[in-house]
Amino acid sequence: MTIDRRQLADFLRRSRDRVRPQDAGLPIGPRRRTPGLRREEVAQLAGMSADYYVRLEQARGPQPSPQILASLARALRLSGDERDHLHLLAGHRPPAGGPAGDHVEPGLLHLLDQLPTTPAQVIGDLGDVLAQNEAARALLGGVCTVSEYGRNLVWRWFTDPDQRAAYPPEEHAYYSRLHVADLRAAVGRRAGDPAAARLVSRLRAASEEFAGLWPLHEVAVRRRTRMRLLHPLVGPVELDCQVLLAPQGEQRLVLFTPPPGTDAAGQLALLGAVGSGQFSPSASSPSPGPSSPSPGPSSPVSAPSPRAAR
Repeated sequence: MTIDRRQLADFLRRSRDRVRPQDAGLPIGPRRRTPGLRREEVAQLAGMSADYYVRLEQARGPQPSPQILASLARALRLSGDERDHLHLLAGHRPPAGGPAGDHVEPGLLHLLDQLPTTPAQVIGDLGDVLAQNEAARALLGGVCTVSEYGRNLVWRWFTDPDQRAAYPPEEHAYYSRLHVADLRAAVGRRAGDPAAARLVSRLRAASEEFAGLWPLHEVAVRRRTRMRLLHPLVGPVELDCQVLLAPQGEQRLVLFTPPPGTDAAGQLALLGAVGSGQFSPSASSPSPGPSSPSPGPSSPVSAPSPRAAR
C-alpha cells in the first residue's frame, strides 16, 4: 500500500476542525478564530513536533508510522472507523480490510431462509444488495438488477427520487449523510479499488447532493439504528435495524425487528401473509434500513451527524 498524501492531509484538517478545544482539555481562549484545534495543539496532544504535523497537513511529510497514527487518532478523538481510515490513507493496513465480494456463503443464505418472519438481507460494503429473504422483499421491495447499479442502495438513493418516497422527507438529509459516511469507510478499506473509485466518480457526476457531502470526509460504518418506513400497504412502520458485520467488514447481514411496545410486529405479520407482490415499486427501500453507524435506537431526526450517531 502507498500513502495518499493529499487525502491524508484533507482528513487530518477536517478531523482537527471537528474537535472542540474543551473536549481535548484545552482552554478556548479569547483570540481563537477556529472552533476546532490549532495545528500546534494537535501536535502537542499527539506528542510530536509542530513542524512534522504541519508537513502532514500540507501533504509533503514522510509516511507516518503506525505509532504516529495511533497518537494522532487519540489526539483527534477519532472513532474506530475513522482510525482505520486514517491508517489506510497513510499506507498502512488496519486489522480489518479487504475488498468485498459478491459471493454469499451458503451458511448465510441458509440463515436468511430460517428467518421467515424477520426481514433480513445481505449487503456488500459498497451498498450492493446481495441477497434478501421473502420477508425483506415484502417490506422493502425486490431489488432491480437491470442497470449497472440497479441493486446499489447508495446509487439509487442519490439518483432516483422515487426511492426516497418510502422515508419521511424530514429525515432524507440524515440518511444521505449516513450513506456517504459508510461509503467513505468502504472506499478507504478498498484502497484504490477500481470498482469503488468508479462508483464514487459516477455519484459525484450524477448527484449534486452527493458531490457536496463527499468532501466533508465523514467516516462511519453502519451498525444499528431505528428506521421509519412509509409502507404503501401497512402505513408507517417503525423498526430496529441491527447490522452484523463480517470479520473484514466486506458484507453485512441486516435484520429488521419490531421495537417492543409498537404495532410493528402486527404489521410485519400482515406483510408476511400478503407477500412481496403487493409492494409498490415506487416505495422500494433505498437503504438497508437507513442504518446509522452505531448504538442507540433513537430516531434519525434526533441524530445530527454520523459521528454523533455512533
